[in-house]
Amino acid sequence: MSTSHGKFIWVELMTPDKDAAGRFYGHVVGWDIKDFGSPEMDYKIFEANGDGVGGMMELTEEHKGEGIHPNWTRYVAVDDVDITAKRFEEKGGTIMRPPSDIPEVGRFAVVTDPSGAVLCIMKPLPMDISGFPEDADALNGHVGWNELFTDDVDSAMAFYGDVFGWTKDHDFDMGDMGPYRMFAHNGKTIGGIMKRSPQVPVCHWGYYFNVDGLEDAITRVSVGGGKVVNGPMEVPGNTWIVNCQDPQGAYFSLVSQRK
Repeated sequence: MSTSHGKFIWVELMTPDKDAAGRFYGHVVGWDIKDFGSPEMDYKIFEANGDGVGGMMELTEEHKGEGIHPNWTRYVAVDDVDITAKRFEEKGGTIMRPPSDIPEVGRFAVVTDPSGAVLCIMKPLPMDISGFPEDADALNGHVGWNELFTDDVDSAMAFYGDVFGWTKDHDFDMGDMGPYRMFAHNGKTIGGIMKRSPQVPVCHWGYYFNVDGLEDAITRVSVGGGKVVNGPMEVPGNTWIVNCQDPQGAYFSLVSQRK
């Protein structure tokens, strides 16, 4: 495996109202919204201080008919999309969208792990990964944490260790809820895995966007028409988090070193 295999590289929102969602996240997270610039693709880019951090596409009626709801999904870089997608399937996951090419961007596929949690995998063109800041997870407006809700923490860790090379960093004991497992990519901790509670309807990935000051950001969420679904709360590392839902129904979270 290369050093980029298994690295989170992009985050993407599917929403039925791109204009409203753009205004909401621009206000809450501080992103600038730019057009992708392709006549063939109506796609928006979220930028933080000039860096492209994610994108936004329309959730169409066809998507809704397939049971897809407004959501955030992350892309993980892989050495070979076709081989990795097949590996997902062989290990008990599914291929939701077969590997295909995006002109001038790269090759990608949409997959799920054995619990049904959705991810995108991509072999990006070299130019699309070279400018991505190495310290992006510490910068405001970027994704600061990746979190998987699953039915079996050990099985999930084994699965992702096999397909992406992720490794266990350490466990944080959450009592009756079981361990919160920190996992790493190339020795750097990038996220956590926890057992899904009965209140969480499906296994899924969730993403935390870095903001400067959580209380002010929560106010912006409320003013913008979103809502808090859990928190705010302090977590290890003198860090504050909150889980939210945007006005269109997509789940997202915020993280800050300052309350």
